[in-house]
Amino acid sequence: MSRFAILLGGNLSPNPRLFRQIAGARFIAADSGMMHAPTLGIMPELWVGDFDSAGSELIINYREVDREPFPAEKDATDGELAIERALERGATEIILLGGLGGQSDHAAAHLGMILALAQKDCAAFATSGEEEAYPLLPGERMFDLPSGSRFSIVPFSPLAGLTLSGVKWPLSSRDVPLGSSLTLSNVANGPVRLGLESGYGIAIVTPSDLS
Repeated sequence: MSRFAILLGGNLSPNPRLFRQIAGARFIAADSGMMHAPTLGIMPELWVGDFDSAGSELIINYREVDREPFPAEKDATDGELAIERALERGATEIILLGGLGGQSDHAAAHLGMILALAQKDCAAFATSGEEEAYPLLPGERMFDLPSGSRFSIVPFSPLAGLTLSGVKWPLSSRDVPLGSSLTLSNVANGPVRLGLESGYGIAIVTPSDLS
């Protein structure tokens, strides 16, 4: 497995859980996402973007990092371009660091991106360090979570046959319509097991313990 972490411009709070998640990863920075590199103590192998929000100090401090510039007026975000470069370099798992928070339109787009990656059999999730988002597709999945973690599912389409165990409010082969709030703000009792017959969505996790 080839793990890549993409540095994006959203909020990021480093903690032991996050450092475990990015262990062994290769890094690509998207424009102002480079601001997270000093805190993480890493040196990205590539820096992409139009560099309109990176700032001169970052450009000076990371002048030795290979850069791929793009015009400000383009048909893709810097984050999407960084994901494309990771895939070209053989990524089989992609973590969007700073992919939540910040601009709402960009954060929503990042959720769509991790869903699209999952549909291409590339494992992916987005994180702010305090909150994590995972794509949900048909099949079974297990989330290794500390007891007391908040666990929500946001449908991006009608969900059919949703089964949840290891949570305060379990479900058994339940259909969940698009726009329903039924699956918001559940609580993990420990590892959460999920099964889905059809549909897709996003699991939003707030771990109760980040150590």
